[in-house]
Amino acid sequence: MAGLFEHPLGLLGDVDTAFPFISKLTSDAPGALVNGLIGSGAAAIVVLGALFVAILLTVFRGWRSLWFDWLTSVDHKRIGIMYIVLAIVMMARAIIEAGVMRGQQMVGLNGGFLEADHYAQLFTTHGTIMLFFVVMPFLSGLINYIVPLQIGARDVAFPRLNLIGLWLVAAGAMMVMISLVIGEFSTGGWFGYPPYTETIFNPGVGVDYWIWSLTLSSIGSTLTAVNIIATVFKLRAPGMKLYHMPLFTWTALGAGVIMLFAMPPLTVVTAQLALDRYLDFHFFTNGMGGNPMNFANMFWIFGHPEVYILILPAYGVYSEVFSTYSGKALFGYKSMVWASMSIAFLSFLVWVHHFFTMGQSGHINAVFGIASMLIGIPTGVKVYDWLLTMFRGRIRFTTPMVYGIGFIFLFVLGGITGIMLANPTLDYQVHNTVFLVAHFHNMAVPGVLFGMLAGFNYWFPKAFGFRLNEFWGRTSAWCWIIGWTTAFFPLYVLGLMGLPRRSVSFTEPSYVPFTVVAFIGWVIVFAAVVTLLIQLWVSFKQRNENRVPIGDPWDGRSMEWATPSPPPEYNFAVIPTINNLDQFMACKEAGVAYVNPNSYEDIHLPKNSAMGPVIGVAAFFVFFGLTWQIWWLVILTLLICIGAMILRGFERDETKVIPAAEVKAQHEAWIQAALDARAVTRAEENTSANVGLAALEQASPSASSATVGATA
Repeated sequence: MAGLFEHPLGLLGDVDTAFPFISKLTSDAPGALVNGLIGSGAAAIVVLGALFVAILLTVFRGWRSLWFDWLTSVDHKRIGIMYIVLAIVMMARAIIEAGVMRGQQMVGLNGGFLEADHYAQLFTTHGTIMLFFVVMPFLSGLINYIVPLQIGARDVAFPRLNLIGLWLVAAGAMMVMISLVIGEFSTGGWFGYPPYTETIFNPGVGVDYWIWSLTLSSIGSTLTAVNIIATVFKLRAPGMKLYHMPLFTWTALGAGVIMLFAMPPLTVVTAQLALDRYLDFHFFTNGMGGNPMNFANMFWIFGHPEVYILILPAYGVYSEVFSTYSGKALFGYKSMVWASMSIAFLSFLVWVHHFFTMGQSGHINAVFGIASMLIGIPTGVKVYDWLLTMFRGRIRFTTPMVYGIGFIFLFVLGGITGIMLANPTLDYQVHNTVFLVAHFHNMAVPGVLFGMLAGFNYWFPKAFGFRLNEFWGRTSAWCWIIGWTTAFFPLYVLGLMGLPRRSVSFTEPSYVPFTVVAFIGWVIVFAAVVTLLIQLWVSFKQRNENRVPIGDPWDGRSMEWATPSPPPEYNFAVIPTINNLDQFMACKEAGVAYVNPNSYEDIHLPKNSAMGPVIGVAAFFVFFGLTWQIWWLVILTLLICIGAMILRGFERDETKVIPAAEVKAQHEAWIQAALDARAVTRAEENTSANVGLAALEQASPSASSATVGATA
């Protein structure tokens, strides 16, 4: 240990370790120059991208607004938006990495252009980013923004904790991004199995980057879970029973419960691996009292419930989308609730199917195979309920519906392959082939990412006050559907032909045509990302003619549509009374959707807090210091974290007051604008005539009861 203190920058004192891709540029080894160019190019993009953002903020004088309006804000809506921005930035990197891997596979016959370790880093970072820093922040963002609005709350239960959770996840993302510039990331896969990730086999900093980025993400997600559960159970509006909650809120609650129980095992197992690496513990060392299978069990006790953390909120999005754009109440609401909660429960009973090939007895495999198949039942219930919701509905093929219908077709096919893999005998044959890669992506992309993108398009007008461009939205949706199908369906065939997963190259010529088709699919997926960015740019340019300030552009059913777009910081001028499901639709049917309350009160909201950025940045440097063994940095930044928490305990001036007169003026101006506006039909909803007041056009009577509460 004494040698570790000889250099003030720890392991960063070794230039070859700190900047390995630059050293490759001068190497004479075959392929080193190409890999060095790819690595240093990626590092340059990260650095130049950060500089570009800093220059823009300086030129447009945005630093003050960024700090006070966003980075320190405890408003659940702004925190939700920041989560989604983080997800989109990280998705761009993950998609590019996928393209490099697909390119390598396309030319991988007897070689290719990537070194084996570089390829292993790519599939490790791709999986880690997509799971922990794309879909997790995306769903956290949607949940943060929408759930308090749907239940009639002013904010989440613990606003400052919410901000800290965001910053911890962002710190984990920064750990992954800085590994492009300084050092290398892990080559051990997103699952990090020992003994390969133990120091004796993997002595570099890559595994440490992986450990600490996941630790930050898992702690942040655990804080989010606490907030979701407390918000739903304690802050629902008066009169709102559990069966009055929209499906998205139910699925958010289910995901929160899973997170609360699934994230701690991940935190514990990464901590144990860190103790093995840093202090020569032997939790996972055979012959030293350890067992690597303990890691596999702990990791997948988190890992498979994680799949349903991701998919349940997407189910909730699809439920909202299918109902709204079919002009009907959701079919089989209670069966959908029970199906969602059944999936949440069953998700903890199937983790062993991830290692059917690792040697446990046939009896254990059979039990977990049956449990895995059982999840298909509540999932099937949901699919039939969605189909029956659309049956005889007045369907509008908007961008969210394109994602939704694409999801149903692709997800059902993926679900069938999931039932196949739940059979241990079949799984034994294809588990280590790209067949499993195709199946998992069938769940993760149409199931989760399509759902997040559908929700993004569906709720964007609520968050920003103007509609997204429909042409570019549909173009992006179709590119996602066609590109994904083209990229991954060939992998089913390749898996059955025997192509191993995680292989940098192969020797079988018959694989080549399918790898070429898969690369073409990635090109279309990349076009989907580009058109998504174009959609955002065009929509911003056209925002004035597409504004929807009244707040209900789609003839919505639940309470988030009963507010202006964007909603005020306090959400509701007066906390609503909610007496039934689809409360806002019931109010519209009764003609009392836009009425003034009898009185207003001062509204107390939490003030901005620097706790989030201080703890997030300090935590980043704590774990960066641990990764590079810069011990003075670890101690200093850990003290900053502790000091910030102590100082927070002495803070007393925690709230700000919005006077009743200000609330009244804003609310009555909005009500008057709604009364003056012309309600538009669904045929006009994508025209400039739509200012956020949709005409009441339902395909069948609303499921709402006759009892109507005040929405103002």
